[in-house]
Amino acid sequence: MDVRQNIAAWKRVVEVASAADRAVALPSAAAACVKDAGADGLGVSLITSGEIRAVAYAADERSYQLEDAQLVSGEGPCTEAYLRRRIVEADVQPTAGQWPVFMRTAGELGIRSVVAVPLLVGNGVPVGAMDVYHATRAPFGAADRARLEAYARILALLALDAHPALIGWEQAAPEPGPAGYPPVVHQAAGAAAEASNVTVSEALARMRAHAFSHQRLLKDIAHDILTGRLRLEEDRDTPG
Repeated sequence: MDVRQNIAAWKRVVEVASAADRAVALPSAAAACVKDAGADGLGVSLITSGEIRAVAYAADERSYQLEDAQLVSGEGPCTEAYLRRRIVEADVQPTAGQWPVFMRTAGELGIRSVVAVPLLVGNGVPVGAMDVYHATRAPFGAADRARLEAYARILALLALDAHPALIGWEQAAPEPGPAGYPPVVHQAAGAAAEASNVTVSEALARMRAHAFSHQRLLKDIAHDILTGRLRLEEDRDTPG
């Protein structure tokens, strides 16, 4: 742990929050990280038991779409960093076999490289990951690594402040519906399952396939299902 980087990162977060006359929270910490890293985007996703549960923060719409692509596919640098508990660097290659949904989305959005950093609390307990996006491929050295790790430690604590339910999650009662998705997706999957007389898992698979094939956010698909604007069927997607 680089104490100097930790102190420097914290000072920058406080400066950004003070300049905007805001409390120190995820937005100010993310803004400071983006500026110091010379990044073009940043996203924070929260994970438990190896599955993405929710996008906690996105610096902009492009960052949100990149985080959502990982939520839809259930894979990507975010989950990889979480599982390995170490930084994962990746160049975007849309035709590569690794993380096809994420790679395709990143390529279409003009992202060329991503650095995913696990969010660790306590004695190295992972609660999610921070994804730092670049529109160009840039060198990534030891100093860059230490800087991002320092910001990740700050973001991990602020994420727990914003989402206290994650504390002691293993002892909490499980949420109904498919794990790894925000409540609106749980609700839509249940509604779609009942409407089509299929299992929730099958309904979720259809939602993910529809989101991917139509290049839409999974949460938007969920909202359309819940409001009756979309009905998913096995062989076709029928507007309501």
